[in-house]
Amino acid sequence: MTQDATTRTRTETDSLGSLAIPDDAYWGIHTARALENFPISRRPISVYADLVRALAMVKQASARANRDIGVLDPERADLIDRASQRVIDGEFLDQFVVGVIQGGAGTSTNMNANEVITNIALELAGREKGDYAYLSPIDHTNRSQSTNDVYPTAVKIGLSLDLQTLLEELDLLRQAFLVKADEFHDILKIGRTQLQDAVPMTLGQEFHGFATTLGYDHQRLTENAHLLFEVNMGATAIGTGITTHPAYAPAVLRHLREISGLDLATAADLVEATSDTGSFMSFSASLKRNAMKLSKICNDLRLLSSGPQAGLGEINLPARQAGSSIMPGKVNPVIPEVVNQVAYAVAGADLTVTMAAESGQLQLNAFEPVIAHSIFQSITWMRRGMHTLRVNCVEGITANRDRLGAMVGSSVGVVTALTPFIGYAAAAALAKTALLTHRSVADLVVEAGLMSREEVDKQLSPARLSGLETVTQAIPIVQAAENLVEG
Repeated sequence: MTQDATTRTRTETDSLGSLAIPDDAYWGIHTARALENFPISRRPISVYADLVRALAMVKQASARANRDIGVLDPERADLIDRASQRVIDGEFLDQFVVGVIQGGAGTSTNMNANEVITNIALELAGREKGDYAYLSPIDHTNRSQSTNDVYPTAVKIGLSLDLQTLLEELDLLRQAFLVKADEFHDILKIGRTQLQDAVPMTLGQEFHGFATTLGYDHQRLTENAHLLFEVNMGATAIGTGITTHPAYAPAVLRHLREISGLDLATAADLVEATSDTGSFMSFSASLKRNAMKLSKICNDLRLLSSGPQAGLGEINLPARQAGSSIMPGKVNPVIPEVVNQVAYAVAGADLTVTMAAESGQLQLNAFEPVIAHSIFQSITWMRRGMHTLRVNCVEGITANRDRLGAMVGSSVGVVTALTPFIGYAAAAALAKTALLTHRSVADLVVEAGLMSREEVDKQLSPARLSGLETVTQAIPIVQAAENLVEG
């Protein structure tokens, strides 16, 4: 131990030499070298708390498995077990300091975990940090393991844990849209295709569609999450299991399933599993799908609320902040806008995952750190984006009922509902006349003697226009279209 003017240090040694380590640090020399070598992201792995928890779960399961098969004495195994549990419980998160982007296929992350858990264990034993002659980060905490099975397994478990909070937020957002669908169930509006007026629907149907598509994404994410449950613990360096007892793989799997609560399974081919990152690609793709659907919904919300005077102006989004430093009173749809940007970032992250997966060579993919970072960031940003969209936007949306009613009343799109009764040709002629004269389609139909006022009102009722009440029979077409006078 040394003393200087500012801090106490301890000296640790690896194959490259010795370094002074701050004595209050639970990490050691391997972590210190990573801090020097990878000042890239300026973002430590501790930003992804579930990844840190997952690393500790792997170390805890390994300690128990090594004890069970007799390659680690019960005393040391118990110390590692107890130290790992403290990390799982959320302690020492600030000690996981290596950057999320790093060379070495995750070795620095694995050693950061080994060193922190070892030094916690040493303190539990009443010993000083760095007393690796008694308990070693490599010989004991990393026993029967390699970065190449620890890191991908921890990433898969961490993503599975992190996904649960995303799914919870996704379901809350879906429910928020359902609440609005019920609130707006009786409000007629004009639907649009290709940004042109189409046929009537209710605002409630539109919002129900948003909820339904989010429900489908919930299903897809859940299905793809199961791809992450196949792990390669016991593979060690390249999948051959070198340095590992044959009984280790089933033992560590049993403990890891119990600790994580996940339905994990050992890959059938550990050589393939150690080099393959296909499950990450599939999972990332499902996140991108959800992000793109969410972005489309946000586009629709911005369009529907555009104006408010010179745009569609059908709904009002909650005013969250002043929209301009030059135009007084301007309020922008900032919440949907930020979610759009999250979606773009998720799409970019998915491309990163794809490129990294393709670039793996031979028996290992060296680029799993950027894969992990990309997917963890996507989950984190999407969860936060969904939360702000729900709380700061969707829950406060209101409908401009008068404007919607006026737009339906003046729309020629309602004539579509009358085509079973007057024929397509007559309907087309009347639609053209309505556009030229700015008159009501209903009035023109009655004046032409094609339908009675009572029958027109019945067929143009909100229930029929929106399809909530099915039209089962058409009345005879009473007049040919060529007899109608246009203009």
